[in-house]
Amino acid sequence: MTYEDDTMTRGSARCRVPEPTPLWDVIELELHGPSQGNPFVDVDLWATFTRGDQVVRVGGFYDGDGVYRVRMLAEEQGTWHFTTGSTALSLDGVEGDVVVVAARPRHHGPVRTDGFHFRHADGTRHRPWGTTAYAWTHQSPALQEQTLATLAESPFTKIRMCLLPKSYTFNADEPDRFPFPATSDGFDHTQFDVEFYRNLETRIGQLAALGMQADLILFHPYDRWGFADLGPTVDDRLVAYTVRRLAAFSNVWWSMANEYDLIAGKSIDDWERLAGLVVREDPHDHLLSIHNCIEFYDHTRPWITHASTQRVDAYRTAENTDQWRERWGKPVVIDECGYEGDVEHGWGNLTGEELMRRFWEGAVRGGYVGHGETYINDREELWWSKGGELIGTSPERVAFLERVVAESPTGVLDPCASDWDLPWGGVPGRYLVGYLGFSRPRYRTVHLPPGTFRVDVLDTWGMTVEALPGTHTGQVLVPLPGRQYMAIRLVRVEP
Repeated sequence: MTYEDDTMTRGSARCRVPEPTPLWDVIELELHGPSQGNPFVDVDLWATFTRGDQVVRVGGFYDGDGVYRVRMLAEEQGTWHFTTGSTALSLDGVEGDVVVVAARPRHHGPVRTDGFHFRHADGTRHRPWGTTAYAWTHQSPALQEQTLATLAESPFTKIRMCLLPKSYTFNADEPDRFPFPATSDGFDHTQFDVEFYRNLETRIGQLAALGMQADLILFHPYDRWGFADLGPTVDDRLVAYTVRRLAAFSNVWWSMANEYDLIAGKSIDDWERLAGLVVREDPHDHLLSIHNCIEFYDHTRPWITHASTQRVDAYRTAENTDQWRERWGKPVVIDECGYEGDVEHGWGNLTGEELMRRFWEGAVRGGYVGHGETYINDREELWWSKGGELIGTSPERVAFLERVVAESPTGVLDPCASDWDLPWGGVPGRYLVGYLGFSRPRYRTVHLPPGTFRVDVLDTWGMTVEALPGTHTGQVLVPLPGRQYMAIRLVRVEP
């Protein structure tokens, strides 16, 4: 013990123990301890929770004004006994019990990988139809609330968002708060702005109430404050503090970086060190990825749970989904394949039709494509960065895609035997969706798998389903309207 001398009574800190906590909520211990010096760096705190032969060690953090917190995600019902450890004598050896009760309605727990797909802890399928609003939590409270209201009416189940503020086109405003407290000549990197983190926690909690995952990006290259080049010591301190504060939230995903390969000051060894730190500090094993601009990271690395990719060509990206699944053996989430909008940059002026074509191309190949919107307005409040309002044509079509995928017997689509010009995905012999994309034939001859099938023609843009009369076996000629973005669905009819 180095922070308090031996005149202090060990374990004397007052500790507030929570009321019984629902499964998959946050268990929080609040301890009142010393505040002299700089507890952010001078004090280490942790707690060990035990239940039978289960042991979970959780790091704590300083929350200002002499208050320390330890948070654990409630992952098992029952009574858990805890004992704290600390470099501050008064915080060391505090003991007690916390109780975990049944989950709240419609709370499914954290998302885990399930082969090439995802499930919540209770077994419920998760399909990550994500959107991007990088800097939405760095905007005014009113704009943040507007973003949440928009998300509540959207089909999205995940949002990519940055821990650090962003400096880039249409991102010239100065945030009110930063992870570090501001000083007259910059920032104090030995402390953290607890109000910044409290707002972030509030927003993550509100996303959870909407059933949305918060895909939190820890680093990115778009910076004018020096956050992209803090050096290893401060980087490690930032990551450890952030993970200790947020890992108990069930809807958090970690992304080590957006466009890691544009951050010149970090090597692969740095990324491996930082990823290892996330793994050590997160006892709940949240999903963890790293995102590229040009060069893919090695997604076979054991700490990477799923591939988070960007387009690799101005046009062709989602068409690679099935190949990437085979290459990395992990779920593929194309978090950036271009955005619906009208900015000058090629990544941000897709039509809604083209964005949805990429969604469907990725879906029938067994992956998930992400959304973004970059329509210019006088306020420079583009959704892809600041959030606010959605005005594009793609979100309601994402909802239609979700319905088609959810109706699969497995709740997901996997790549199936395909024609050279018509990819098929689904469940072999039971539920198949073939996507015609750019093609616009007036009919298509389909050779059916063994069995009897219902045949539907899907207009993925018009969001309609037209069933062919009767049921079919062997071979069927499917009439089509001669326009783009059509799909054919085969549904096995049980005898």
